Amino acid sequence: MTVNKGRVFLVGAGPGDPKLISVRGMEAIQRADVIVYDRLANPRLLKHRRPEAELIFVGKLPDKHILKQEEINQLLVDLALQGHVVTRLKGGDPSVFGRVGEEAELLVDNGITYDIIPGITSSIAVPAYAGIPVTHRDFTSSVAIVTGHEYPNKTYSSLNWEHLAKAIGTMVFLMGVANLEQICRELIRCGKPPEMPVALVRWGTWADQATITGTLADITEKVREANFKSPAVIIVGEVVKLREKLAWMEKKPLFGKRVLVTRARSQASELVDLIDDLGGEPVEFPVIRLQPPSRQEARQALDNALERLQEFDWIVLTSANGVEFFFRRLRELGIDVRRMGNARIAAVGPKTAEALAERGIIADVLPAKYHGEGILDAIQGDLNAGQKVLLPTADLARDYLPSKLTELGLEVTEVDVYENVLTTDDGEEIIHLLQNQSIHIITFTSSSTVTNLLEALKQLGVEDPISLLQGVEIAVIGPKTAETVLQAGLSITFTAEEATVASLVQSMIQGGGNPS
Repeated sequence: MTVNKGRVFLVGAGPGDPKLISVRGMEAIQRADVIVYDRLANPRLLKHRRPEAELIFVGKLPDKHILKQEEINQLLVDLALQGHVVTRLKGGDPSVFGRVGEEAELLVDNGITYDIIPGITSSIAVPAYAGIPVTHRDFTSSVAIVTGHEYPNKTYSSLNWEHLAKAIGTMVFLMGVANLEQICRELIRCGKPPEMPVALVRWGTWADQATITGTLADITEKVREANFKSPAVIIVGEVVKLREKLAWMEKKPLFGKRVLVTRARSQASELVDLIDDLGGEPVEFPVIRLQPPSRQEARQALDNALERLQEFDWIVLTSANGVEFFFRRLRELGIDVRRMGNARIAAVGPKTAEALAERGIIADVLPAKYHGEGILDAIQGDLNAGQKVLLPTADLARDYLPSKLTELGLEVTEVDVYENVLTTDDGEEIIHLLQNQSIHIITFTSSSTVTNLLEALKQLGVEDPISLLQGVEIAVIGPKTAETVLQAGLSITFTAEEATVASLVQSMIQGGGNPS
């Protein structure tokens, strides 16, 4: 192998749920110079790529191929010969009707090193997500995985229908919705009883997952009446009866909901994980990026305040992000945390208090209500005129708390420890989902997430962002965020009782409040 040749990873992305990819598959995404992917690979996986990695979509639609398979094969070769590390991301498992053999053959012919990284095949995972195990000791110990369509102008004459009908227990057909009538007719002709249970699972493991059940005799008509489209997995066999008892995914409280998360990626993980755990599909669009203050005056004001840390009687921290950037700057300046030993520490809420505790500091004050009014109520009895208060906040923080403290005769030093910056990364995908009404809930955790989402959509070419968001349910944390949403002309469906991510998610489950 010559030094200028690259390497190709042929990776199974799994059936759709991005957490079903293998560790080795994720590593291939993170290593790639170029990622070549199709429509059945969840776009959320692409967020794990290196920022400079190139993306090439070769997705095949039922009625349209952007690139023919031979062209994809050659593309992988050409990219590797240019010295790139290439990850070919394919839905399901690349060896199960994924044509990985054809891609690998051409790589071998050109002397290119490659790895085949298996994925969880949709033929097993999709039925499982619908509550249908493909084998069960009380029903069958065998399963056949069959392509639902073959090459153009080719019939099913190459399939041994009689063998399938008589010798195999469960049959799973992939990519076969268009040929469902023929599949059912052939199986009945070869001896399968017309009352044999059948299930079709569309977009299995995705938020759009839908299941329809019937028998060989009536499933075709049911699918036609429901306008049930591909991509769908067809399961034929007695195990389909288990769905009524074992369907687990549909029972999750957020099943079928695709939820847009607008928080900065650095702070979105808790919300994303909660949505995912409760059966929803989180879609990250971090319209905010957090960073240290960019203005020289703000940086200097922060440093001046930190250099005289020992002078403050109170230090009030209003977010976990504020804690992170506050202590980061202390480290950078080489300031010993013990210099704040004279001050009483107030945290606006449990997450802020937790962030402090992780650094060995227990908050002196934690209010019952997690916002500026609540923290003022909690500390007001201990305040004395002339005391010095340090408020390390964000550049867009509301002015309620500093103004009220000043009115009470305290000397307030408010400094920006971080700022919110607008970002539009991956915005085209979000617009596509919104236009197709595929986003069901939008979460706003601060006023800046509201204003930045609207501005990001404008920068991406959406003339009327409010119209695009009409009809989407909206969930908010905090009165200021709610006020910003309403002032923008949107309605609120869910309101968190407390200013926490857990409370926000709980409001979506229970129905929340509607102040609109």
